[in-house]
Amino acid sequence: MLGASFDTAEDNRAFAEAESFGFQLLSDPDRTVGGAYDAARPADDPLASLPLRVSYLIDPDGIIRRAYTVADTAGHAAEVLADLQSLQ
Repeated sequence: MLGASFDTAEDNRAFAEAESFGFQLLSDPDRTVGGAYDAARPADDPLASLPLRVSYLIDPDGIIRRAYTVADTAGHAAEVLADLQSLQ
């Protein structure tokens, strides 16, 4: 599991330490990865500096099997785990 943000590597490191974040957090300040994964907002969006909250279930061959627009952060992990089990 990986996370990605538009913040700098230093900001991500500080966040991960402060929040005891248990996963690797990648830095994408130029929004290249965010654009490739449809997580970047349009430039004219008032929240353009923030990525959309999306996640992907990617198989070992690199194929995206499920895409999620995350609204329910509390239940999201259970949804992904259920989908993972259904794909195995």
